[in-house]
Amino acid sequence: MERMQTRAPVTDAAGAGFPANVHFVGIGGAGVSGLARVLVSRGVRVSGHDRAPSAIFKSLQSLGLELGTGASRAEHLPPGTELVIRSAAVPPDDPQVAAAVARGLPVLKYADALGRLAPPETTLAVAGTHGKTGSSWMLWHTLEGIGDELGSSVAGALPVAGALIGGLDRRLGTNALAGGPGGFFCVEACEYDRTFLRLSPHAAIVTNVEEDHLDYYGDASAIRGAFAHFASRVSSDGLLVLGRDVPAEVEHAARAECWRLGRELEVALVGEVRGAFRMRLRGPGWATPPVQLRVPGHFNAENAALAMALAIGCASRRARVAPEAVLAGAAKGIERFEGVARRFEPWGEVGGIELVHDYAHHPTEVRVTLEAGLRAFPGVPVHVLFQPHQHSRTARFLEEFADSLRGASRVVVADVYGARSHIDGARFAGSPELVTALAARGVAAAYGGDLRGSVRQLVEGLPARAAVLVIGAGDIEDVRDDLHEALEQRRPLRGAF
Repeated sequence: MERMQTRAPVTDAAGAGFPANVHFVGIGGAGVSGLARVLVSRGVRVSGHDRAPSAIFKSLQSLGLELGTGASRAEHLPPGTELVIRSAAVPPDDPQVAAAVARGLPVLKYADALGRLAPPETTLAVAGTHGKTGSSWMLWHTLEGIGDELGSSVAGALPVAGALIGGLDRRLGTNALAGGPGGFFCVEACEYDRTFLRLSPHAAIVTNVEEDHLDYYGDASAIRGAFAHFASRVSSDGLLVLGRDVPAEVEHAARAECWRLGRELEVALVGEVRGAFRMRLRGPGWATPPVQLRVPGHFNAENAALAMALAIGCASRRARVAPEAVLAGAAKGIERFEGVARRFEPWGEVGGIELVHDYAHHPTEVRVTLEAGLRAFPGVPVHVLFQPHQHSRTARFLEEFADSLRGASRVVVADVYGARSHIDGARFAGSPELVTALAARGVAAAYGGDLRGSVRQLVEGLPARAAVLVIGAGDIEDVRDDLHEALEQRRPLRGAF
């Protein structure tokens, strides 16, 4: 590939300086890839490497970047590199990182690079144990709708919002947008590695706070403390929107005005279409018109409420127009949201079998995904292909995972995906242990082994009509083609329920 000419250091619209040549290690990561997209859009020459070509990695190839895959080696670091950014999943002793250090190059973790990029005066951050990705895109779409509605009013116009979010928006086909000068910047603020504590957002959402990433935090108290610290970093003249179950200590730490779901914010569900709710949201002195969501599940209704509330609150303070225009735009914007890749993502229907994939990898996420599936496919048996994520998480939440899957007609459990296996430590549980726990609860469950074997076992046990939820945050997304092929081959062999 032709190399771009080396430039002087680039300063983005937020005033954060990045050199002209930046190399990413772990560039296929959800957030890291988005950061790469934003830098490319701002004139930075980006190269990168990852161990495997994920879907997000492949989407970056269309930008013409210099990318590599496979085992990391020092020679993968391009000679003209001026800064290296590594994902949290890349250890400090990675060969490319070590080579950068040996050359005297600065190395930033993704969290530090994000903090350098996000402008405090316009950043809207979405944090929480669950729901960050969908809520972040809901926030962006709501702001887009408000901006469109106010577009005819010079006094009330909003600059185009930017985004850096850990998942591809299905409508837009990207996980990052540069936005316009002075526009709000929607950021997914991840708690892992305390990434969100590098941000100083103008306003923020905290969807929920639960035990997760215990391999990093150690206990629930440390997690709550980190979220409280995050809340304290929101600007005192901004806004903090909280899910109904966010711990009180998070709110008490905030300097900003707080709106909480179930207190200042009330959701009224007024209809349902295949699990996707029609709703209205009431806030302090305002109420939206009815909104028909396109994504199923109670959790998505609540996430939409949080996103609309933050967008309405921030836009109303900035725009000098009648509030009705902001509310109408918010409703139109949220109705455009079609979902996020790997979050209840439809994979199509093959021979009477509906396929859906979801990134869920925490018991709460698995439970609400299954609940959404049962609502979206009423009267149809729901089968699950589940890939646990990390042995340490499987061990810590073994019983909770088993409980979360109790509503499934059948569960096939694939081998554990071992991301960050270098820090799993002594806590270890595998898929056979989860199968045993499911069987103890009366759930039809089987161990499938590797992904290919798991697909084969899943398909062999399917009835003539069913819905299949393919759940997991690892490389289980790669089974899509194999699953379609296996279902096509079984068409003449379909049996009864």
